[in-house]
Amino acid sequence: MTLDTTKVRSVLTAEREKLVHQLLELGATESGDLTGDVDYGDGFADAAAATAERTEALVLVETLKHTLDEVDSALEHLDAGTYGVCDSCGKEIGALRMEARPTSTKCVECKSLNR
Repeated sequence: MTLDTTKVRSVLTAEREKLVHQLLELGATESGDLTGDVDYGDGFADAAAATAERTEALVLVETLKHTLDEVDSALEHLDAGTYGVCDSCGKEIGALRMEARPTSTKCVECKSLNR
């Protein structure tokens, strides 16, 4: 089974757009920086709730940014012609793994050995 890189690029690009949109909805830029556009409340009685909401948003932003970085890396590998090649051992990553997880950078063996 060979990878259809055109389809992969389309899937990754759509995922990238979705992630950027989610970051913007949380009041963050593509780089993960908060813009200050989200109002977490300014009342003294709501300070704890506002802090909790902001903390939750920061965790979500961090997770989304990490996923966006993985997608960007996969797109860079596509551009460089190294998509589907293990970063650790240099062997081809199986097409089924790449289909299931298009942002994979390691083959199953290297991932399981934590290389």
